[in-house]
Amino acid sequence: MFLRSSSRKKDGKEHRYFSIVENKRVAGGRVVQRHVLYLGEINSSQELAWRKSIEVFEDGREQPSTLSLFPAECFEAVTADASIVRVRLSELELWRPRQWGASWLVVELWQKLELDRFWGERLSPSRKGTRWDQVLLVLVAYRLIAPGSEWRLHREWFGRTALADLLGADFALAESHKLYACHDLLLKHKQALFDHLVGRWRDLFNASFEVLLYDLTSTYFESEPPQDENDKRRFGYSRDKRRDCVQVVIALIVTPQGFPLAYEVLAGNTLDKTTLREFLHKIETQYGKAERIWLMDRGIPTEEVLQEMRHSDPPVKYLVGTPRGRLTRLEKQLVDKPWHSARPGVKVKLLTEQGELYVLAESHDRIAKERSMRRRRLKWLWARLKQLSAMTLTREDLLMKLGAAKQQAPSAWRLIKIEVDKQQATFSYRLNRAKLRTARRREGRYLLRTNLTESDPAKLWSLYLQLVAVEEAFKNLKGDLAVRPIFHQNEQRVEAHIFVSFLAYCLHVTLGQRLHTLAPGLTPRSVLEQFAALQMIDVHLPTTDGRKIILTRTTQPEPQLRLLLDKLKLQLPAQPPPKISAAQATSATAL
Repeated sequence: MFLRSSSRKKDGKEHRYFSIVENKRVAGGRVVQRHVLYLGEINSSQELAWRKSIEVFEDGREQPSTLSLFPAECFEAVTADASIVRVRLSELELWRPRQWGASWLVVELWQKLELDRFWGERLSPSRKGTRWDQVLLVLVAYRLIAPGSEWRLHREWFGRTALADLLGADFALAESHKLYACHDLLLKHKQALFDHLVGRWRDLFNASFEVLLYDLTSTYFESEPPQDENDKRRFGYSRDKRRDCVQVVIALIVTPQGFPLAYEVLAGNTLDKTTLREFLHKIETQYGKAERIWLMDRGIPTEEVLQEMRHSDPPVKYLVGTPRGRLTRLEKQLVDKPWHSARPGVKVKLLTEQGELYVLAESHDRIAKERSMRRRRLKWLWARLKQLSAMTLTREDLLMKLGAAKQQAPSAWRLIKIEVDKQQATFSYRLNRAKLRTARRREGRYLLRTNLTESDPAKLWSLYLQLVAVEEAFKNLKGDLAVRPIFHQNEQRVEAHIFVSFLAYCLHVTLGQRLHTLAPGLTPRSVLEQFAALQMIDVHLPTTDGRKIILTRTTQPEPQLRLLLDKLKLQLPAQPPPKISAAQATSATAL
């Protein structure tokens, strides 16, 4: 195996991407290359570490040894002895192949965060012996590995995994009524879980919680609107473009590294600007007042809340985006200010006003991206209007088609002036050049405001860019962990469903942080897929006296997975000891 790099020019820069490649000999003596693992864009020290690992791995391979197998018939003359068991190799059987590797990795992450101890102390077994902490682990593992409904977990997924073997349990953990009942036991421990996770991330990764990112998203339901007016499932602004579905809003606080500090489930019609004050109080109550910096996008803080943050004791530091309207108001004052270079391709203007610092940032990369998006939508809308002008339609149909075009490209619609005849089914359209000039001037520009004493524009811009961490958290929750749609009807179980998804995200972040120092190209999802290739299988060896030797074995990892195990400092457990069935149990096993 060896490292192979490829180069690509992007945004005027040269980027090098690395992969691990293996040579394999095929028929005819040819050697072909097989892609083993994509590492992405890595720095020089990471590249050196990977090369060293590959060398050690290649040199440290165990040499195969030759063994001789003798059939049982060769020992007919041996004196009968109870310690001698003769097997019928020709009748060997393989039973119950099941996914083991990804489940084992989830259990390892669960124990690394000491969640086994945390939940073992809080979820006591039931009178019938149900281990609720293990049921919760099954729910979280399912959400992380192959998310879906609890019914699918019960009906299909659990039986195809080795979770029962790993937990020393059986199918009782996946009984449908236990999966749903477990949801009812979780929410009262939410605050204690937040405190526990903060401590573990400090111990494991030396995580800092001085900078906090706050944002909101929504998730929808495939169900009828609730009858109870106090239910949180409500129609509201849908970030998923599902205005036909009721939803709840999820408010999340994370660190720039992606570690979640707290979250809350709010009613689906909650306005973003009404949530911040409560969260500020919640964090200060739980973790005390400290020198924290809050990063937020525009639309979340109100002028009143920002004023409270500035005048609190001590003042609460913030760096927030501002609406476009404020840029219009300050445009005249910013015109005469000089540009400063914050970083290559980014320049800023600074304006101090009423105890705040306003930062107008212009990014060349964002200008190119936003301009391309605007041109694409404007080109589509212009072509659509040309089509509609050539159609023979009634006035009502024309208005409906124009409305559909506006909904499809609302930002481009504002750049075109359209006049519909009041009597006939005709219309005229032309480009609004004044609005187009304004749009071009504001593309790639952001107005930030802060009460930080730090006035270095490069540091302020770098801080604001960290908001992508909370966007990445929502992307993982909705993508990898499939938190949507929600099918639960009971409000408490709705919140518990999100709680389980939050726990799965915590494992996801922990794995991602361990991978971060190896290669940016490795993602938690790709690693879980690598581990999922490890299977567990039962090998049944019939004996001459009517019994069966049962060997439960896991498959050997492929070379790329052995590399990952070494990098993650993980060691696979020893194979389980063999078992031998009693003679009378043979017929029952066959059934």
